[in-house]
Amino acid sequence: MRVHVVSDVHGRADALAGAAEGADALICLGDLILFVDYDDHAQGIFADLFGARNAAEFIALRTAKRFDEARAMSARLWASLDGDPREHIERNVRAQYDALFAAMPTPAYLTYGNVDLPRLWADYLRPGHQVLDGEVTEIGGLRFGFVGGGLKTPYRTPHEITDEEYAAKVEAVGEVDVLCCHIPPALPELLYDVVARRFERGSEATLEAIRRTQPRYVLFGHVHNPLRARARVGRTECVNVGHFRGKGVPYVLEW
Repeated sequence: MRVHVVSDVHGRADALAGAAEGADALICLGDLILFVDYDDHAQGIFADLFGARNAAEFIALRTAKRFDEARAMSARLWASLDGDPREHIERNVRAQYDALFAAMPTPAYLTYGNVDLPRLWADYLRPGHQVLDGEVTEIGGLRFGFVGGGLKTPYRTPHEITDEEYAAKVEAVGEVDVLCCHIPPALPELLYDVVARRFERGSEATLEAIRRTQPRYVLFGHVHNPLRARARVGRTECVNVGHFRGKGVPYVLEW
């Protein structure tokens, strides 16, 4: 059995279309949308609406953790548009989802990332796409559990949930062979992004579940440029499957 795993697609519909070639199935760990691009400031919804120069300034403020200034700048820009800002965001998100789900191979097992809008997904799913969140399915004789979303941060991305909500989903999954999450377990070496020079948030609940249940693998994304892409906890191999927008290549899991 061969499964390809992607995370942090962030608009790469071109590469997504071929991501399952040679595989029996695709797993997607979320973050389909590209709102701002830290590498290319001209890309993403923010730049489409307000231009690359404003996107660069906005990114610089967030990178410097000047969140109040970034929010004030963002508010001024949104106020300059006609109509409800939420309508502008949704229109652009829908345009990206239209292209991304059209490119999504089948069969595919998906969960949400922290920048996704789960309420919109049902409008774009095709036969062969299965969304799981706090749920388990069997693939090739192994039990796969899925936990989507991110934890609350100062960045206030769209699909951040409380630690308690996240822990409840981890608990609902229970014992599995492979645990698939968007965010990593709370191991510092897996959380530090060497390019952004910051720690992302990881899940203590996931780490505790790994120690207790010892799945074969825990697969995740979220940290685009990790200090370490792999770590072992007991018999469990924890693997960052890679920044798909940057690499365009899936992680391969075979058994």
